[in-house]
Amino acid sequence: MNAANPHELARLLLEREFDELGPDEQKVLERVASGRLAGLDASELADRSSTFGQRLADRVAAVGGSWAFIAVFAAVLVLWVVLNSGLLPLIGIAPFDRYPYIFLNLMLSMLAAVQAPIIMMSQNRQATKDRIAARHDYEVNLRAQLEIVRLSHKTDKVLRQLASLEAKLERRPPA
Repeated sequence: MNAANPHELARLLLEREFDELGPDEQKVLERVASGRLAGLDASELADRSSTFGQRLADRVAAVGGSWAFIAVFAAVLVLWVVLNSGLLPLIGIAPFDRYPYIFLNLMLSMLAAVQAPIIMMSQNRQATKDRIAARHDYEVNLRAQLEIVRLSHKTDKVLRQLASLEAKLERRPPA
């Protein structure tokens, strides 16, 4: 079966008209008919369309969501408290943020106010990547199913030809 026409492939393989299919199925049939590969990887597609801000949000989320960030941040908080509660007064310098650490609270609030939307942007981008990956996976699976159906049709044709040949040989008088 050498159908290079997506409309013919739709009828032969899916037993439906091409126009009845969704856009994803139509695209797959067009690729199968033309012999093209599935295209770019889902990650590559998402990265191609990403802006500088989106890539920056991904990097900030990657750093802000790491154990290294948590460890460094915990160390900074401990250092802040130690400096302002004990070390600076011991050497005769007035603490820059006395207990209850109002300035520290302000810094933490500002960090959270900036970091939360950036992480949400990265999560939205990841959701978009996931949708692209799901669409890509669907396309690959559909293409594989179509190829299996094509092979099945070819196998059936060969088996019919073989059966016909066997029938001819059986009807032949012995020599």
